Amino acid sequence: QVQVVESGGGLVQAGGSLRLSCAASGSIFSPNRMGWYRQAPGKQRELVATITSGANINYADSVKGRFTISRDNAKNTVYLQMNSLKPEDTGVYYCQVAKFNPFVPYWGQGTQVTVSS
Repeated sequence: QVQVVESGGGLVQAGGSLRLSCAASGSIFSPNRMGWYRQAPGKQRELVATITSGANINYADSVKGRFTISRDNAKNTVYLQMNSLKPEDTGVYYCQVAKFNPFVPYWGQGTQVTVSS
């Protein structure tokens, strides 16, 4: 089993910044992918950014140029630096750790990000 714990959410004004962290523990396999998803009220969960253990990165178009994902493989931790935040970035941000072959995702409990206008 894999345990996933997020931290770093909060309330920020539009234009501000927040940094999310996610630590994974347990049976961490390599290769793997770590990433962030978010869910706004009344909407489906959507991808924000992912990064593989080989450092391949993928961003949603809506966050490109504003958010930066990174990871520390030695600590099994992934970070999401969020700059120039907008009210539409508001939602619960979930960390996902996924192993391949077969693909098995593990989710954290989520952390709330609220951006006020």
